[in-house]
Amino acid sequence: MEKTKEIVNRKSKFEYTFLQGFEAGIMLKGTEVKSLRAGNANLSDAYCHFVNGELFIKSLFIAEYDFGNLNNHETRRDRKLLLRKTELKKIERRVTEKGMSVVPYKIYFSERGFAKVQVFLAQGKKSFDKRTSIKEKDMKRDMDRIKKLT
Repeated sequence: MEKTKEIVNRKSKFEYTFLQGFEAGIMLKGTEVKSLRAGNANLSDAYCHFVNGELFIKSLFIAEYDFGNLNNHETRRDRKLLLRKTELKKIERRVTEKGMSVVPYKIYFSERGFAKVQVFLAQGKKSFDKRTSIKEKDMKRDMDRIKKLT
């Protein structure tokens, strides 16, 4: 089987401090799966929210499948995330009590061929936290350059 692309939201690592990660299944239609396998998706605007104790991902863009017909999917519809009941309760409790967010970070396919979403329980960074992460990233890049030269 060929290597499929991972869709990653790089901006989220800059905006949030990740506390705990979960692997969730996602309910998709057939044309959405085919479009995901081609790598035609964007996680940059996506976010998760709870509706009646169930977790949904909103604003996830999956491009229409090129060879789809009249039954092609909507590009930005709400999609249900599949987690265990205990995990859902734990996440919902922490989101409501402590004001944390559920951030979708990566979409990939498992060994069995199922589409998975890696979501993190996260806390928003303050502006000074962002400055320190930029500083650390710059220092790491400079150190890598120095190592390359020697």
